[in-house]
Amino acid sequence: VLEDKESRPVFYWAGSILLVGTLVYHWLEGWSYLDSLYFCVVTLATIGYGDFVPTTPVTKVFTIFYVINGIVILLAMFDRIRAVRSQKLDR
Repeated sequence: VLEDKESRPVFYWAGSILLVGTLVYHWLEGWSYLDSLYFCVVTLATIGYGDFVPTTPVTKVFTIFYVINGIVILLAMFDRIRAVRSQKLDR
């Protein structure tokens, strides 16, 4: 999947969203970069352990949009994996 040129934008998108989320949570919640990245990964993977929770209204609104975007990213990545696998099976 990583070697497929058509799959790269989805991975760039996912990386960008992780970076933006990490910076936003660090800035708005005052969490360390590692804690912010951890929260982003757990949130985008829809796991949600609950050990970190947004506390301000602004962060809660951001999290709503972040989660919706995260679900779209996961669906796009799964679709790319499916497409690449089906191309390899056709060869």
